[in-house]
Amino acid sequence: MTDEELKLQEQEQEAADNKLINEAYDKLINDYLKSRHRKKVDLIGKAFNFARQAHKGVRRLSGEPYIMHPIAVAQIVCSEIGLGSTSICSALLHDVVEDTDYTVEDIENMFGPKIAQIVDGLTKISGGIFGEQASAQAENFKKLLLTMSEDIRVILIKIADRLHNMRTLDSQPANKQYKIAGETLYLYAPLAHRLGLYKIKSELENLSFKFEHPEEYAFIERKLEETRLSRHQSFDEFTQPIEAALQKMGFQYEIKERVKTPYSIWNKMQKKHVSFDEIYDILAVRIIFTPKVRDEEINECFNIYVALTKIYKKNPDRIRDWLNQPKANGYQALHVTLMSKQGHWIEVQIRSDRMNEIAEQGLAAHWKYKEGSSEDGQISEDENELNEWLRTIKEILDDPQPDAMDFLDAIKLNLFASEIFVFTPKGEIKTMPADSTVLDFAFSIHTFLGSHCIGAKVNHKLVPLSHRLASGDQVEILTSKSHHVQPSWINFVTTAKAKAKIEAILRRANRDIQKKGEDKLETWLAKYNVELSPAVIDRLCKMFDVTRREELYQGLGDNTFILGEKDIDELKGKNKKKNDNNGGGWRKFVPFVKAKKEEEKKEKTELFIVPEKFNKKKPIYINEDNIHQYLFPDCCHPIPGDDTLGYIDNNNRIEIHKRTCTIANKLKASYGNRILDVKWDMHKKMFFDATIRLGGIDRRGLVNEVTTIISNQLSVDIRKLTFTTEDGIFDGIIDLRVHDRDDVAEIIDRLKEVDDLKEISQIM
Repeated sequence: MTDEELKLQEQEQEAADNKLINEAYDKLINDYLKSRHRKKVDLIGKAFNFARQAHKGVRRLSGEPYIMHPIAVAQIVCSEIGLGSTSICSALLHDVVEDTDYTVEDIENMFGPKIAQIVDGLTKISGGIFGEQASAQAENFKKLLLTMSEDIRVILIKIADRLHNMRTLDSQPANKQYKIAGETLYLYAPLAHRLGLYKIKSELENLSFKFEHPEEYAFIERKLEETRLSRHQSFDEFTQPIEAALQKMGFQYEIKERVKTPYSIWNKMQKKHVSFDEIYDILAVRIIFTPKVRDEEINECFNIYVALTKIYKKNPDRIRDWLNQPKANGYQALHVTLMSKQGHWIEVQIRSDRMNEIAEQGLAAHWKYKEGSSEDGQISEDENELNEWLRTIKEILDDPQPDAMDFLDAIKLNLFASEIFVFTPKGEIKTMPADSTVLDFAFSIHTFLGSHCIGAKVNHKLVPLSHRLASGDQVEILTSKSHHVQPSWINFVTTAKAKAKIEAILRRANRDIQKKGEDKLETWLAKYNVELSPAVIDRLCKMFDVTRREELYQGLGDNTFILGEKDIDELKGKNKKKNDNNGGGWRKFVPFVKAKKEEEKKEKTELFIVPEKFNKKKPIYINEDNIHQYLFPDCCHPIPGDDTLGYIDNNNRIEIHKRTCTIANKLKASYGNRILDVKWDMHKKMFFDATIRLGGIDRRGLVNEVTTIISNQLSVDIRKLTFTTEDGIFDGIIDLRVHDRDDVAEIIDRLKEVDDLKEISQIM
């Protein structure tokens, strides 16, 4: 290609890019002008031109100009979250400091301190300042939350940024997809939920599900498409009499069909061990009305409810009233479950137009309806619930958690979805997460009250600290100054605040014991002329089966661990052979065992150690020859056919986890840069354990039929069989030896043909 042709091609490309960019920006400005915010188009224009110049010539992995990403984030912030000019400018500028030579000071000089503060909150901390063991991901999240407690818009823009990244995740390699999808599901979807952004939360969950389990996602999508016509028919038949009633009452209304998302369908299938066809609440109905008198909207919701119960029978146990006492994230509605003429329960959600906007746009919509609220939704004083939550997050941040995983867990605990309402002795109402105990309640009022709590009176009856509270309880806390925090308390508290406070108090008490343990260790090592080094600490941790140095020092300090001469031999590697026979090495992890000779052969297999220049973007293929080189922790029991991923541990070995594993979810959220894509390349030569559960109507010969199908017809070994029968209903668990998940699926399909077997699901 000649220089002329190249130049012409570049010019054409630039013209196409400019057209794309200008169209996206024009749409943003048009949507902004339609909103209720004060019109600061000049400021947005200035931010756009600045960002465009800063990102000039840079492209995303998908090939489009980089500036398209900040515009898309600003578009979400404007249209889907409903924020104003400050947030839109911050969204346009959110990657400038991180990806170009401009600094936060430059942003402050050009756009003022507010926008600079938000952009700073959105800028990642560079990885270099953390040690190898630290999690940069968790630290960045911590920074984000710190700025968020100053200005909530930081997290709203971050959620918009994450949503656009999820929408364009196709262009990333698989290991990056798992990292981003896992982190989204673990942290950002619950955050969006906590801030009331239901629509965004659902989309984030769905996109994460699509990238982590593409086959299951496609299956559910296909099933939803197949049942679409019958669903529409049910909806039309069900809503016809409702529409007539609403018209008679003179309401302006809209009735929407709400279909459960693929993610929530799949989630229910996993939790309840049921198939797609056994999920009956896929369809729900939403009534959105415009109140005749704004102040009377709650009464009007109840009037509609009364009209509905005259048409259909209601389920008295399934009425949810969030009208007078909204959820902590602002959600307000009346949910009622009605029996349709076809004999299905259908949930109906009754909301006013205002409640609907708050449900869709979350707390951002709150501010629109507040009289005299300042431009761009500055939080006004009565956002008590939100401020309370932010204050709790601040407390967690003030008390540094030694471990990234603990920190993320503590924050995650705080993104609770369901709440209960309890009363103080004076009749004040307090919102608590569901499953809160008396001790959680005590800590939520004051740390002193919690740390000296000995029990409580709930509804004037004496109860212990571990008593679980229910909505409507009146709670009086009883204290004693001589009573102090006990380590066992950590086992039954459920709120992040109580857990964080108890751990902080215990950590202070433990520091002295740990110091004593450290001194003991130093003296013991000096006696044998061994230097205290991280390698020695790691070795000792492994010997005493603990994961952190603090636990080691604690054990030595309180004499749980005793150091002797044998330990020094083991530390120097003299006892290596003997130690290997104690079940160390890979045999502890691989969830299958073959004949004795095979075992001796594997004994010599070394674990794969990740070299320095290892390409994490390429998938690892597991086959019969190399399966023993990887660790299989017993948290999730992956077998061929499962969606799996790899994690590089602190010793550069590779652990294999199911993508659904709870431990893997935490790892994706804290150590995403160590995640690998794993593919199976097995040829049905090896056997693995699998467990299925059966349930149904008991009859003579049923067990015989089941075992005949499994053993004789399908030639699968049964390792263990447990059946219990009560009142003619049986429950059974069968442990099998299979080649892969396809074997399990085939067994389940064949068992479904047996009469009287009503429930069949795989547990492991």
